[in-house]
Amino acid sequence: MTVHFIGAGPGAPDLITLRGRDLIAACPVCLYAGSLVPEALLAHCPKDAKIVNTARMSLDEIIDEISAAHGAGHDIARLHSGDLSVWSAMGEQLRRLRALDIPYDVTPGVPSFAAAAAALNAELTLPGVVQSVVLTRTSGRATAMPEGEALENFAKTGATLAIHLSVHVLEKVVADLTPHYGAECPVAVVWRASWPDQRVVKATLETLQTAIGAEMERTALILVGHAIGAEDFGESRLYAGDYDRRFRPVGTEPRFPESAE
Repeated sequence: MTVHFIGAGPGAPDLITLRGRDLIAACPVCLYAGSLVPEALLAHCPKDAKIVNTARMSLDEIIDEISAAHGAGHDIARLHSGDLSVWSAMGEQLRRLRALDIPYDVTPGVPSFAAAAAALNAELTLPGVVQSVVLTRTSGRATAMPEGEALENFAKTGATLAIHLSVHVLEKVVADLTPHYGAECPVAVVWRASWPDQRVVKATLETLQTAIGAEMERTALILVGHAIGAEDFGESRLYAGDYDRRFRPVGTEPRFPESAE
């Protein structure tokens, strides 16, 4: 029997992979993070499935629930919001399962930063502007940031920053980033990306706090960088008519003379 860790996506119930949906439908037990995972996803569970909301449970209680289901011979769907590779608390669960010799696998999900970018109709990497995206956060009660992972250090790269779990310290975020990006740097805050009550505020680092006012809620993502809303950028060489590539040989002596079918 296997514990299937499934990235449930950013909020919209149809932003889940087909694999994730099918695993949910095949598991007689489902544990889900009820504070962030939409209940609509539970409609994929089998009719008589045992469904457990882990929002109020400790790690020990979660592992006990998984162990009991495993002992009964049941496959388990373990749903977390977004994608499991970042800030999911999956790692500590997997470590416990390895110690208990309980098999598991991982199915990725749509991350919140991708849903936020989609809400902005934005590409976060533009030719000649920026080619990197940094996923980061500020220190919180549950987890402190390691030394060296300060916003100022990431800002020095000029990359697009996707800052999670930090809207409650917006004043500090703006103060840390402005010396490196400039007061006119575009910024957007997206609340509950892809949910029905999604909200978006676009501003600059200078005007952001005024634009938001008192609307500070924890389920928000801050996107900062010169790629946001940019129009003055180059075009990728990938689709240039004179660019010689494997699937579109160009010129009398193309690098790849035989195109793939």
